[in-house]
Amino acid sequence: MSAPTLDVNTVTGLVADAAAAPSLHNAQPWTFHYLREAGVLRLYADLARALPRTDPENRGLHVGCGAALLNLRVAAAAAGLEPVVRLLPDPSCPELLAEVRLRGTGKPDEALAGLSAAIRRRHSSRLPFREETLPTDVRETLRDAALAEGAELLFPGVWHVRSILELVRDAEGREALAPDMREETARWAHTGSPGDAGVVDGIAVEAFGPRQGRSSVPVRDFAAGRPLPGRGWALFEREPNIALLGTAHDRPVDWLSAGQALERVLLRATADGLVASLTSQPLEWPEIRWAVRDPVSAMAHVQMVIRLGHGPEGPASPRRPVADVLDVL
Repeated sequence: MSAPTLDVNTVTGLVADAAAAPSLHNAQPWTFHYLREAGVLRLYADLARALPRTDPENRGLHVGCGAALLNLRVAAAAAGLEPVVRLLPDPSCPELLAEVRLRGTGKPDEALAGLSAAIRRRHSSRLPFREETLPTDVRETLRDAALAEGAELLFPGVWHVRSILELVRDAEGREALAPDMREETARWAHTGSPGDAGVVDGIAVEAFGPRQGRSSVPVRDFAAGRPLPGRGWALFEREPNIALLGTAHDRPVDWLSAGQALERVLLRATADGLVASLTSQPLEWPEIRWAVRDPVSAMAHVQMVIRLGHGPEGPASPRRPVADVLDVL
């Protein structure tokens, strides 16, 4: 069945929503090519935006691009389109991560379309959350969101959460002793004036959040020891709600699936009034990544550590102009 030829404005809108996805250090490591005559949108990895020290295998890059792909699917469904996705369609071109055929026939996925309003509301919040445990039904809804994308979402018990927090501190200590890693983070963590119009990627200074009065939550400190005048301290929750998102295997196709599951969980959480922050710090060190998983669970490979709860929304992250990430051919 042939795909419709979509006008450029429609495609631009779809890509704008796709590019609102989270990515490691907000590097936004993606580009899109729209093949007008075929009605196909291709998602490529932008390797110029890779993080070779923090993410040497490009696992995080794939997770971020997977999140962008989920946003694209949500936006397409909301526009009445049926996106038909092929992951890694060309083995000879590993940078081509997905091919999406946008069909105007068939029944759009209503569950996905219902998440569209959450795309622009979803922001990482590195602020204190309320000291509340997530209800069981909320956890089940988020688990179902991950499962719909072929991933697992696990809420570890108290002892495991404490172990994860120790691993985060371990990773922070390792990073402090790795000047090349600190330099890479500093390149993407902007310490200029809040709201700087020239910033289109990375972590803006207003999104750093306060320093922790106690080391109790897995929130990366993007200041990395650099002085920030006026930045205060805050007490974060003592017992954070932590979720682990993982997959059965650990290949590029699994990383893309994990990214789609991650964004579906985050959009569902946003739609349900929750806020979230992400950390991959203990996953960036192979020698401790294995210890993040729950030994009594069936989850083989943890792909992201998620902190969830109720609290203030974080500020919107800067975004590259669509013209910089979309080529119409």
